[in-house]
Amino acid sequence: MVTFLPSRPGRLADVPAFTRAIGGAESNVACALAAAGHRARWVGRVGTDGFGDHLVDTIAAYGVDVSAVRRDPHRPTGVYFRTDADRATDAHEVVYYRAGSAASAMDPVSVPYDTVADGRILHLTGITAALSPGCRTLLHELTEPRPGRPLVSFDVNHRPTLWRDGAAPDVLRRLAARADLVLVGADEADRLWGTADPAAVRALLPEPAVLVVKGGEGPAVAFERPRGTGGQAPEDDVTTVPAPRVDVLASVGAGDGFAAGYLSAALRGLGARARLRHGHLAAAAALTAPGDLAAPPRRAHADRLAALDEQAWGRLHLGPGWTSAGTEADEEVRTG
Repeated sequence: MVTFLPSRPGRLADVPAFTRAIGGAESNVACALAAAGHRARWVGRVGTDGFGDHLVDTIAAYGVDVSAVRRDPHRPTGVYFRTDADRATDAHEVVYYRAGSAASAMDPVSVPYDTVADGRILHLTGITAALSPGCRTLLHELTEPRPGRPLVSFDVNHRPTLWRDGAAPDVLRRLAARADLVLVGADEADRLWGTADPAAVRALLPEPAVLVVKGGEGPAVAFERPRGTGGQAPEDDVTTVPAPRVDVLASVGAGDGFAAGYLSAALRGLGARARLRHGHLAAAAALTAPGDLAAPPRRAHADRLAALDEQAWGRLHLGPGWTSAGTEADEEVRTG
C-alpha cells in the first residue's frame, strides 16, 4: 500500500498534511532483505494507477525483484493513513482504504504457486489473510505441505481493524500451524489466544519447527525443534535474548524489521542467539527511523554488535542515527 505519514502529532482529524511513503509487511521485509544484500522477490498486485507506479518503482529501487507483480486495471492500489502515536495505545489511529483494492483480489489463480516456488524462504503474513476470502484461500494454498516447498515463514501480524468476522484466532492459528517458522508478538498472542506467556504460546503452536515469541521491549524467545527429530520433539531448544534499549522515534515497522533481521541471519546460517540478536537490531533500525522502512545497519556493524558478550549486550543503547555508525562504538551506539 501507499502510506500517508502525518506531518505532526495529533488526531487524523487535526493533521493538516501527510507525506507519501510505502507500506506493507511483506514488501517491507523484502526491501530490508535486499538492502542487507540478499536476493528478494516481492509478489503482489497493485492498480494501474500512479500509486501503483510509485510502489513498484520504489520497491524495485531497493533491489527487489518485482517481475512477478501484476497490475490490475479494474481495482485501485490500496492506501492508508496513520497517526504517529504508538500502535499499542488508544491514541493511535489508522484508516485503511483497501476494500476492493488490487491486493484484496489476490487468489491462487492470480498468484500461482510457481511464482514463489524457487525461493529458499517464502515469507507470508496474517495481514494478507485478512484482506478477502480469496487472499485467505491463497495463503492456505501457499502453506500446503508439498515436496520441495520453500521454508515457509509466517508472521502472525494481527491487525484487529482488518478482521471484521471474528475469524482471526482460528484462521491465524491454522495458518501458523502449517508454517516452518512462526513469528508472533506476545501482545498479539494475548489478543488472539488469551496468553502472552511464550511457553503457553508454544503449547498452542507445537507444529512449527521454530516459533519466535517477541516481547516488544522485553526478550524474544525462540523455541526450536532439534534437527532430525521429526514431529514434535520431547523438548525444544529454547533461546532467550533481551531487546536492547532503544530511543524510539517511531514504533511502526519494528515487527517487519525484526522479521527481516531474523531471516537475514537464518539465510546466512547463523545460530539461534545470533538470529534473535539480528532481529532485535533490525527492529531497532526501524524504531529509530520515522517511516515504516529503515536502512539496516551495515552487515559488519550488525555482526559486531550481535557478537557482544552478555554484559555488553545488556548495556547496549541505540538511538537515531546508530545504523550509519562505523564499526567502532560511538555516542549513538552506547554500552552504558
